[in-house]
Amino acid sequence: MFSQKAIERVKLIDKKINFVNAIISEKGSVLKALEDEQNSRASILMHLTSIAEQFDKLLHNGELEVLAFFDKQDIKGSYELRNFIAHDYEGVDLYIVEDVIAQRLPVIKESVKKIMQNHIS
Repeated sequence: MFSQKAIERVKLIDKKINFVNAIISEKGSVLKALEDEQNSRASILMHLTSIAEQFDKLLHNGELEVLAFFDKQDIKGSYELRNFIAHDYEGVDLYIVEDVIAQRLPVIKESVKKIMQNHIS
């Protein structure tokens, strides 16, 4: 149904979301994690960048069946956030990042779960 490479990318997206959630759990809140400039913020932003890169690779490899499980706005939004992080690290609006983590990562995580259930079936 899905290529092995696509499944690997989806698993990596899941892993990155889990890393972000672990950092937040350790710090006690999204805001506290993002306020930690020396450690947590950089890690979170890199994991979010990696998620966007996986979406981009799925898109460029024509993995449309897998991408159909995700909201198109999440795919587009993650790549836009990646560009802000990569090109204006110091200017990244942390309130947007906080919103992405709180509102969109759970939706992406649910899509990952559905893909994995479909892959097993």
